[in-house]
Amino acid sequence: MQIKPLKIGDIQIKNNVLLAPLAGYTNYAFRRLCKGYGAGLCYSEMVSAKGLKYGSENTQELLYTDEKEGLCAAQIFGNEPEVMRLACEHEKLAPFPIVDINMGCPVPKIYKNGEGSALLENPLLAEKIVKECVKSGKIITVKMRIGITDKKLITTEFAKRMEGAGASLITVHGRTKDKMYAGEVHYQEIAGAKKALQIPVIANGGVFSDADAQKLMNETGADGVMIARASLYNPQIFCELTGEQGESKLASFEKQMAWTRERCDERFTTVFMRKMGAFYVKGERDASIHKDRLFKAQTPDEILAIAREMWQ
Repeated sequence: MQIKPLKIGDIQIKNNVLLAPLAGYTNYAFRRLCKGYGAGLCYSEMVSAKGLKYGSENTQELLYTDEKEGLCAAQIFGNEPEVMRLACEHEKLAPFPIVDINMGCPVPKIYKNGEGSALLENPLLAEKIVKECVKSGKIITVKMRIGITDKKLITTEFAKRMEGAGASLITVHGRTKDKMYAGEVHYQEIAGAKKALQIPVIANGGVFSDADAQKLMNETGADGVMIARASLYNPQIFCELTGEQGESKLASFEKQMAWTRERCDERFTTVFMRKMGAFYVKGERDASIHKDRLFKAQTPDEILAIAREMWQ
């Protein structure tokens, strides 16, 4: 795909290949890894605006960053305009000049609370949220889906409202809420938003290779792509797309393990890196056997030993 710098508000990032916010996965260590492989911008896991308001330690830990990671964006979710603005102004978001508002999460708990993709059904409230968040002085972006079901696709109209409310970039996941993370990506819906908006439009959905990214760009005319699940299976997909220098799978896994251990206790590191190891082995010979061994590991060192047996 065509790699080029991307302007978001008054910030220019090095390229137009972005790492999506992935709940439970895009923590500090994983973002730092993907950034090193060429991602132009990485987003935090989605963070509850209410969690920040009430001082949740778990919520605040999701927002750890440092100078080694470099520029990063935070994603927040909620449905109360003032609470969302206060979240943008929270000290924990001080290191993040760009804040994304989640208007696409399809998880039932989020949707039933009137948050995430539920905002697609309430554009007036969504507008108020964006307008209020812009008052914080942050660069505000929005990640949305194309609708709740195929019976009512709202992409262009909704995206134009978000632009009018002050959003500096829109990411469109080309699936409806009811499709969750599978099914056809509606290229024409993303293309419609791109034609109608003056701000950058990022296309999201179904990218697992450079060929997929190129097709998505060709079909939609988008300004860039956002990579989600593919990054879990292969963080070096950013090398494939951007031309950055890659390294061995083992080196990648060891790096992610080391950075996770720097921030997290042994129990979290064990559970998290077992899951990551299971992603890494997808498609390999004897993958099910390797997964079984990984999930029986009780310490980070045991996991590393298994990884070295598999990939050295």
